[in-house]
Amino acid sequence: MIRHETLNPPKQIYPVNEWKIIETAFYPRFLAQTETIFSIGNGYLGMRGSFEEGRPVSHSGTFINGFHETWPIVYGEEAFGFAKTGQTMLNVTDCKVIRLFVDDEPFFLPSATLMLFERILDMRAGTLDRKLLWETASGKQVLIESRRLVSFEHRHLAAISYQVTVLNAEAPVVISSEVLGDQPNQAGRDDPRQARGFKEKVLVPEQHYVENNRIMLAYRVKNSGMTLACGVEHVIDTECPFECFSECAGESGHMALSVEAKPGKPIQLIKYMSYHSSRSAPPEELCARAERTLNRAVRGGIDEVLEGQVRFLDDFWRRSDVRIEGDPTATKRPPAEMQQALRWNLFQILQASGRAEGVGIPAKGLTGQTYEGHYFWDTEIYVLPFLIYTEPRIARNLLKFRYSMLDRARERARAVNLKGALFPWRTVNGEEASAYYAAGTAQFHINADIIYALKKYVDVTGDQALLYNEGAEMLVETARVWEDLGFYSSRKGGRFCIHGVTGPDEYTTVVDNNTFTNLMARENLWFAAETVTTLRQNYPQYYELLVHKTGLDPAEVEAWKTAADSMYVPFDKESGIHPQDDSFLNHEVWDLANTPRDRFPLLLNYHPLVIYRHQVIKQADVVLALFLLGHEFSAEQKKRTFEYYDPLTTGDSSLSACIQSIVAAEVGDMKKALAYGRYAVLMDLADIGGNVSNGCHIASMGGTWMVMVYGLAGLRDYNGAISFNPRLPPEMKRLLFPLKIRGQDLEVDIVQGEATYLLREGTGLVISHRGEEISLVKGEPVTRALSAGDEGPEN
Repeated sequence: MIRHETLNPPKQIYPVNEWKIIETAFYPRFLAQTETIFSIGNGYLGMRGSFEEGRPVSHSGTFINGFHETWPIVYGEEAFGFAKTGQTMLNVTDCKVIRLFVDDEPFFLPSATLMLFERILDMRAGTLDRKLLWETASGKQVLIESRRLVSFEHRHLAAISYQVTVLNAEAPVVISSEVLGDQPNQAGRDDPRQARGFKEKVLVPEQHYVENNRIMLAYRVKNSGMTLACGVEHVIDTECPFECFSECAGESGHMALSVEAKPGKPIQLIKYMSYHSSRSAPPEELCARAERTLNRAVRGGIDEVLEGQVRFLDDFWRRSDVRIEGDPTATKRPPAEMQQALRWNLFQILQASGRAEGVGIPAKGLTGQTYEGHYFWDTEIYVLPFLIYTEPRIARNLLKFRYSMLDRARERARAVNLKGALFPWRTVNGEEASAYYAAGTAQFHINADIIYALKKYVDVTGDQALLYNEGAEMLVETARVWEDLGFYSSRKGGRFCIHGVTGPDEYTTVVDNNTFTNLMARENLWFAAETVTTLRQNYPQYYELLVHKTGLDPAEVEAWKTAADSMYVPFDKESGIHPQDDSFLNHEVWDLANTPRDRFPLLLNYHPLVIYRHQVIKQADVVLALFLLGHEFSAEQKKRTFEYYDPLTTGDSSLSACIQSIVAAEVGDMKKALAYGRYAVLMDLADIGGNVSNGCHIASMGGTWMVMVYGLAGLRDYNGAISFNPRLPPEMKRLLFPLKIRGQDLEVDIVQGEATYLLREGTGLVISHRGEEISLVKGEPVTRALSAGDEGPEN
């Protein structure tokens, strides 16, 4: 059920544009939300969309993916195996601030007389632009134009072009470009999802110096020992007389540009910013790296940086754009608005992943510190499908990053008395950071989620090299966990059972035989046994290396297969549904209809024990299994199961709406499919959860792509077999998107009544449309009809 209202910003201030987010007036009511919405980043470096002046501000943030502090987790009562070390992604040195003074009077947005205000996030240019016309108290008109970007081509580079023109008079102008250390970190007190904050300074200055208009600062993190260098270069272009002065001390610095402005003569400041971080390199080395980045940028100039940004974005949209015509989710929203929201979601995924190399994707990307900048299962289940089909290179990098955590995952398994390797539920550096085991460590399905993503990646890309190297080792160690965790229960007819686990739904914890977990564990075990057998029979060199790395005994493989074949999957014959776990149906049903709106989310308003004793759902759980492993369920089971769990689902998690939409479409309830799809697409732009000010919901954004491709287009890819069963609703006139499958480029174009499949690049691809096998040849489109009724009756 959907229990939240959408936020509807005034259209005269936020007009709809399919490729841009536009703000036409200073509107402080939405200050916190727009700092997230106008964020820019590249997957390594992210900057919240606060104003250049530094004020007003809700939470200014500059974040580097994986750059974190560690801290001891303190428990009131300790227990064996509890996680020991927390990690928090830090808010680092802020280089965005540029303050303006005209006639020695500061430009301050809340009190300024503005004759023009326009701010634009341009999703094709990859820039945040602003244009203001300020009339001073003395009648001088000052045009202020800025353009900000975080470069995709140059991973460690950001830049701001800041131009001031006094239009109608001479005036003394001062532009103060600042580099500010000791930035505040988010400190949530009543919301466990927010970062904990720090009472003491954690970013310790190590080095600082100035060379002409270049400011260099370096730091070391107090406990984690990570190092950071931040460098800023200023390039000035004006016909007006000017002088400048730069200085820095300790953790901050600034460059003051004093200009005798002439009427109509622009004063342009280009501010190049470079960030480099490391787990081991000394600050001096990072400063040298940052200086090289700055030198390269200055030599090429800002136009070259901007051109590179456009090239990168052109390529991204060619591979990733989802075009819609008509409104696929509700008549209340015009087509352009839904197209804008969908593209903004995809753009934010790019900003969270584009240059995420050697790191993961934080739950909020690089738009906020909520969830401490941790990596969760969200990446594998919600984001990787989009990346696998549009940019498999990034998907491969993320899977290899998971592999880099394998040794620590082995250590974690020992800590919870298990064989194999247990990947952390939430982490930055590979150590488990969840202090609440019931909703953290107990979510053993994280292992199977990673392997599910690995299998999808291999099936879709054909990348056997990753599977037979890193993948095989992860398969062995995750399979060992399942075989050790479960047991053969005489009370369940000798079936293999898994007890004491938590599924995706965090409102039901530490249960026996969670259906989702058992099904995903079975897939994990089967895939491990199959892969190791293939290596042993066909690739002995890979097999021998695997045995050397893992100490694999051939008898283990047979044990995995036996456990998988014997897996117990709960099913209630009386209701004809799969219970979420052995005891779920015995609980009292939560009266959601009579729960006041202000009591949601439940986790902030009810003790966990109250929630745990009820049938009430935070995240889609069994319904998620219906989607991910749909081939394991009959159509009738899917329909009955969805109809049972849907009214129990609160909407307290952003991860549910997209999955509910996909499954609703499959079972024929297009009214719900469209309603849930609309909420998924608008999750952040309409602030449905009421917390977009804390950052984007990156996993939900991946889910919006799945709503279109898996939901409305009906893509299924079980075991690598690509099939489509499109369900285009009457409100929607067209759905068009590209997919990359085993190195070949497929275009899917669905209109009312028919679907066309075109292989744009490749040697030949076999797909199926509603059960009919189709062999595609490059450049030859194939069109098939959608049968009557596929447009989706409103049940």
